[in-house]
Amino acid sequence: MPPPSRPDQPRAQATASKPDPRPVLLATERSLEQVRAILSAYSLRDIDQADRNLQAMAGDPHQRRKLADMLPILMESIARTADPDQALNHWERLLAGVTRSSFLDYLRGSPSMLDLLCIIFGNSDALAFTVIRDPSLVYWLAEEGVRSKPPTRKGIEEALGKSVGHLTVKELKLEVLRRFRRREMLRIGVRDLLRLAAVPETTASLSDLASLLIHAAYEIVDADLQQQYGVPMHKNRQGRWVETGFAVMGMGKLGGHELNYSSDVDLIYVYESHEGETRLPRGKAAGKPAAVGISNEEYFEILSRELTKALVEPTKEGYVFRVDLRLRAEGSVGQLARSLDDYKKYYSTRGQVWERLALLKAWPVAGSMDVGKAFLKLVKPFIFGTAANQASMVEALAVVQDVRAVKEMIDAKMADRGHELRNVKLGTGGIREIEFFVQTLQVLAGKRVPALLDRSTLGALERFVRWKLISAKDRDDLTAAYLFLRDVEHKLQMVHDLQTHALPESGEELERCAIRAGYDTQDREKGAAQFRADHHCHTDMVHRTFRSLFSEPKTSPLLKATLRATLAKG
Repeated sequence: MPPPSRPDQPRAQATASKPDPRPVLLATERSLEQVRAILSAYSLRDIDQADRNLQAMAGDPHQRRKLADMLPILMESIARTADPDQALNHWERLLAGVTRSSFLDYLRGSPSMLDLLCIIFGNSDALAFTVIRDPSLVYWLAEEGVRSKPPTRKGIEEALGKSVGHLTVKELKLEVLRRFRRREMLRIGVRDLLRLAAVPETTASLSDLASLLIHAAYEIVDADLQQQYGVPMHKNRQGRWVETGFAVMGMGKLGGHELNYSSDVDLIYVYESHEGETRLPRGKAAGKPAAVGISNEEYFEILSRELTKALVEPTKEGYVFRVDLRLRAEGSVGQLARSLDDYKKYYSTRGQVWERLALLKAWPVAGSMDVGKAFLKLVKPFIFGTAANQASMVEALAVVQDVRAVKEMIDAKMADRGHELRNVKLGTGGIREIEFFVQTLQVLAGKRVPALLDRSTLGALERFVRWKLISAKDRDDLTAAYLFLRDVEHKLQMVHDLQTHALPESGEELERCAIRAGYDTQDREKGAAQFRADHHCHTDMVHRTFRSLFSEPKTSPLLKATLRATLAKG
């Protein structure tokens, strides 16, 4: 992908090729032709609406002069964004909600922040509305290190702890989580739009944020329920009563530390033992109303339901995260939470091939790490099978054919929607084909060659090269395609914070998508054409690689090389 065409620093004045926009606000005698000639030079499509935006932004004569002074930078900046018209709409909304004169003074003294707001407003409605509803975030973005340094897990955790720690009411704590998410999503999105963060940083930051918020929500909900029911406990092997642990397993892109902007978080709830009941710990019953004791099974089902509600329920502050629980045992019809023993029985008798692939990315993101690791240990035999069938061509063909059947069902759905060539996730040559390719090889060889295992897609490709399953060129090509497709996926989703994966059909919207992805803003048609060409090149290569394993598996050199690697290790 070409480097972004947007310069790092704002331009102090309109370029020689563009007319001075200040007469739109200051001319004593304005003509419609003059206004249209000026504004049309800044990639605006609805000139009359743009003029109305600017007049509404101007305010009184004193404020109008202040806005006019910064108008060359503002117009030049929005012209380089995906949607200059929408940028002006957002500018009008923002200025209507602030003390206009002092805010304009601030922006006149901080042209970099003026440019940044233009970038936000012209590229992401979701981020724009975050700023508009809380303009104080403008000053937060200007603080040292907020934009220039990548967020760290430790830093997010400490900031979240400070935000929640002084509160005692459950509902207030959950509202803080929702506000905190909005703020951190703004920081991550801004670094992405400024091309300061590559895809791996963005996905890691999104994953860390989600994990920490889920864990915080779990602690809030669990503490509240323990006040009502007591502490869930069971007898250990020595016959002593001990607290029963609970873990939230991140699946999919969350488990793989590869989350999207608008991903649902795929979760599995698991607890240590279905034996036992809730009790008040010794020494804590005095002076408190008696808790209502219930079975562990009932407690953890309530906890799972209330935790899910806390994460997904929207309020005036928004929501924490959308949750998808369909990867649990029995899918959408099963219990929300199961014990370790229940999951062991399920996977030993009823688990399917697609679940083997899904569990490769499982990782504890909240609750007890010990319970989470116990879950990972118990699913290993299900994921990788027995040592005897690891090197079996029959077993390998069965796995490949089952995965291919799943992909064929996806292909049929995409074809029905007309998305087979447009969906960057599920379409031909899309992200899912890379993931299925990687996960299938890991399932086939992971037991005998655990060095091939990596929860991240890019990490797994690197390991494949070391074991000579793919060449360095194959790794580089697949890595480039994966990063390209994930970047496009992010730019699609950051517009409205919707879980969308399909490239737009209209030429105008495709141009905007290309600009968000860093393509030419001076010649939008040329940038979109290059974007389409790059997309085709990447997806064509991915599909060829996918077919090398799944089209004719009996004669696939890659499948044979995988089996040889397992035999050599054995």
